[in-house]
Amino acid sequence: MARAGHPKAYHMKNELIPELDIKVKQPPVLFTKTQALVARLAQRLGGPLVAYWNGTRGSVCHTDVVALYHVLERLGQHEVIYLFLKSDGGSGQVSLRLVNLLRQHCRRLVALVPLECASAATMIALGADGVQMGPTAYLTAVDTSLNHALSPVDRDNDRVSVSLNELQRVIRLWREQQGEVPENAYKALFQYVHPLVIGAVDRAESLSIMLCRELLAYHIADASKAEAIATALNSKYPSHGYPILLDEAVKIGLRAERMAADVNALLLQLNACYSEMGQKATTDFSEVRAHSNEIANIWESSGAQVYYQQDKDWFYRAEERRWITMNDNSGWRRIERQGTRIKRGALHVA
Repeated sequence: MARAGHPKAYHMKNELIPELDIKVKQPPVLFTKTQALVARLAQRLGGPLVAYWNGTRGSVCHTDVVALYHVLERLGQHEVIYLFLKSDGGSGQVSLRLVNLLRQHCRRLVALVPLECASAATMIALGADGVQMGPTAYLTAVDTSLNHALSPVDRDNDRVSVSLNELQRVIRLWREQQGEVPENAYKALFQYVHPLVIGAVDRAESLSIMLCRELLAYHIADASKAEAIATALNSKYPSHGYPILLDEAVKIGLRAERMAADVNALLLQLNACYSEMGQKATTDFSEVRAHSNEIANIWESSGAQVYYQQDKDWFYRAEERRWITMNDNSGWRRIERQGTRIKRGALHVA
């Protein structure tokens, strides 16, 4: 039997690969440091801080809702909650659920954005009564891309995301180059993108605008103003990752303002701790076998931290030219302070 923290033996082409005496790397968990910074920020802001951080392989996802609920139940009800956001995005529908949950625990929500707050994270910021942005902060457009079961595959045989804006630009360029009597552009496109994918992306675009309107309705009573902001974020910008800086955010109608320098400095310190926690800890056993540990998503407030850790064995399947996972022990973990004790355990999310 393999010892804890070490890989098991595997049979490959009738050859037994013995257990290797290599310790599996683990990412650091800096609960004491992050709690100290959370406390300093709460004191400076005059209200509790909830931190939400995504690593490079993390995203806004449905299990985030239960993780946030666990943090908020401990935090309780408050007049105002300050929300630190650092994320490259994810599911817009989850953004609506997260904002709804946050606003059940406060009368006023303020988003703190020191760095990137992209795509679905921008949607979360839309649900806040105010957005404070640091010198390096940016929001992005929220036009939807979709990773569908019938999407095209990349060179690693993985499904790629398709956006409506990209499809529309391909169609427009194709028609412009065909002259006055263009053929059916979609007929040519169907060779590369399945028609059901195109239909799904079009539906997702309509959903994105609706989600923006719903989020803005939490604090903007003027429906026409909310519609104008939602439309701008979904169709004004030529790139999904176009950086919307403070002045541009104000121009399109968001209640954005410059963040105080000392608050920004503390948030950058907190981000540095999370970035250290989120570093990829890969243990290589051979050219075809490895183990990865990585913290992807973090929620934290006073006395509690919940994080999602990827914990997997990897095996390279040469005939498919891709890595596959085995022994996946990934999941949410929680750390809580109970008096002078710190309690650690799993957070089971169905």
